Amino acid sequence: MPGIRRMVLDVLKPHYPSIVEFSKKLSVLPGVSGVNLSLYEVDQQTETIKITIEGDDLDYEEIKQSIDNLGAVIHSIDEIVAGHKLVEEVETLQER
Repeated sequence: MPGIRRMVLDVLKPHYPSIVEFSKKLSVLPGVSGVNLSLYEVDQQTETIKITIEGDDLDYEEIKQSIDNLGAVIHSIDEIVAGHKLVEEVETLQER
């Protein structure tokens, strides 16, 4: 059975480690083929980032544990894509 192929997470992290180091740590996890981190907000002690992770069979619990170990916390899971292929979100008439 195919697993999770894409995961988009809203994460709150301290300033250290940097998003460069953060992305490197996540990119070497088993099943991960790519990571994209975007910085959305910087406060005095924290940063809000969006993490997009793609792979063939992503393990949410392992990814969550790695994020926790880096001193960050997941605020929300904003997108999950699972199955044999990646399905892109389509804008409906009501959203236009």
